[in-house]
Amino acid sequence: MNHGQELSSIDFAAMIGGPLNAVVEAQAKSAMTTVDFIKQVGFEKDTVSGTVPNQTTTPGKAKTVVFAYDKANPNFDASATTGDASKAVLTYKLEVPTLAITPIPYLRVEDVTIQFNAKISSATYERNSTGESYGGSVSAKANWGWGSARLSAYYSKRKTTNSGNQVNRTYSLDIKVHAVQDEIPAGLDRVLNILEDSITETQLPTAATSTN
Repeated sequence: MNHGQELSSIDFAAMIGGPLNAVVEAQAKSAMTTVDFIKQVGFEKDTVSGTVPNQTTTPGKAKTVVFAYDKANPNFDASATTGDASKAVLTYKLEVPTLAITPIPYLRVEDVTIQFNAKISSATYERNSTGESYGGSVSAKANWGWGSARLSAYYSKRKTTNSGNQVNRTYSLDIKVHAVQDEIPAGLDRVLNILEDSITETQLPTAATSTN
């Protein structure tokens, strides 16, 4: 058997190109996942008004997280006899864009290692078996009348031979993919900076504080 010829018949283009194509497709799906995440988590849906061909699309606003919190009033003088204790703490409302406080998935395949191993071994075997058998009996007739005897003999020999070839094939494919959280693109980083600048802190009226 020509092992070199058998190895040359292996479709290495498919063995190596297949995993690489899969990595490229996975990278593309990862990018689309990032886009979908930004649209669904970071922004409201666009609204469409009017009829064709006079339709207008209003872009969705950035989604925000709003919460209230208390902090000490820096202008409150506790030593003043006329000081109002209810003014010692002020309540503020903070509105933060969701994308500014949410980790954005942005994976990148850093390296791919493909290892293919083929092992082909052959062996020729031959098994022989030989068997012999013989036997006999004696027969003769005497004239003096005491009895008779009979002689017969046979002999046989058999031989069996088995031969053939045994081929063992072992194939293994080892693929290692290393993905990392990549740096945010410059455009997205600028968007996040704009959203960060839109974070607003508003002091709530004292009356609203006492109502709560």
